[in-house]
Amino acid sequence: MTDATIRTLEAKPNADSLIKPGELIDLIEVTPLTLTDRRIYNQLLENAWDAIDKPVTHVISKSALRGSHNSYDRVGESLERLMSAIVKIAVVWNGEPAIERVQLLGGNLESGRPEGFLEYEIPSRLRRIIRNSQVFARLQREVMFALSSKYALTLYEMIQKRGNLRWKASETLTLAALRGIMGVPKGKLSSWSNLKLRAIDPAVSEVNALSDFMVEILPVKTGRAVTHVELRWWRKDGDASGAADRALQFSKVGRKVKAEGRAEQIANEPEPRPRPAWLEPHGAALHSATYETARLRHPGYDIYFVEGEWRSWQADKDEPKDPDRAYLAFFRSYAEKNSL
Repeated sequence: MTDATIRTLEAKPNADSLIKPGELIDLIEVTPLTLTDRRIYNQLLENAWDAIDKPVTHVISKSALRGSHNSYDRVGESLERLMSAIVKIAVVWNGEPAIERVQLLGGNLESGRPEGFLEYEIPSRLRRIIRNSQVFARLQREVMFALSSKYALTLYEMIQKRGNLRWKASETLTLAALRGIMGVPKGKLSSWSNLKLRAIDPAVSEVNALSDFMVEILPVKTGRAVTHVELRWWRKDGDASGAADRALQFSKVGRKVKAEGRAEQIANEPEPRPRPAWLEPHGAALHSATYETARLRHPGYDIYFVEGEWRSWQADKDEPKDPDRAYLAFFRSYAEKNSL
């Protein structure tokens, strides 16, 4: 999303997607983060969204951040890296371009129980940047969790931020800027050939396979050396978008094969398991009023995490006559058993 007439805070996440301010996409990592760190940070931003510009604490369940891992150790490690991470963000100060250095995450309190909760804060300088933001990206959750490297996730976010620009379909970046935005550690992938082979090409392949856009990153030389890159993007047609939807149903191995453009069939690749359409978030999204009711009745809870718990619990049962009421009833019971 790139319409400057809409403030970033006015955009709302939904069951399928979350919002990320543009300033937190084209930033330079002084402290490189991992793929898990970036996913967790996006979830923390989404969870705090309704009051993200206010000096308050936010609460989220630890299990919502754990992902597919059985251990909670990675959550704690990611939180510590996010707390110590310093990033450089391009801003305007007194009408002139400037660089602002901020921390991504403030103090937090983690419950000792494996199924407990996390309380955290957004630093004040970052809150101000988000409050003034007018450019943002809408990130599809399914794509965010399907991408297998931090380089692919970063490129996906860059394209989602730029994709809806009306009069622009390319951008030239210095090679140093691209390395910084993608979070390439200092001293790593120092040559263009290694950077292209190990980071850029795999990221481009994954984004092309799974997102709504096609993307290219082309080298630009000054003399004999690559000093810049040209980033190009365009929206897929209907057939290509359908292929991206199907690619998201494959296992990680299957997605990698498709992204690499290989035609071989993996012998053990399982067929996607059919599920009732109403269980799929994109097939039976709850009414927006239902989410607002859940937020008002149960402040501090991650309403989308609880929705996922409800859909999983309901998977082997008959479809409810009124999914919205069923979700709210499940939420009430869940909150009673998992009080903050």
